[in-house]
Amino acid sequence: MSTPEARSLQARIAAHTRWGRPDDTVAATAPARRAALDRFEKAADPDGTLPPDVRARKAASLRTAFYLRLSAAGVKARQRKAAS
Repeated sequence: MSTPEARSLQARIAAHTRWGRPDDTVAATAPARRAALDRFEKAADPDGTLPPDVRARKAASLRTAFYLRLSAAGVKARQRKAAS
């Protein structure tokens, strides 16, 4: 079995090889983007009863809150690292 460092390097090589190809990267990542958006829509309206415009607005707010929490966690981690 290879080391975690070797597996990480192999994965990085594969990712750069994949995304270095001239095919349409926007189309290649479309299913992942759709799944991420669907996750927030499902959280905003688990029963699917809200009108589409209301569901989209609520999903956008949940998405913004998610990324703001990620940003705050990053700030906190950088502050901890600087303090040590």
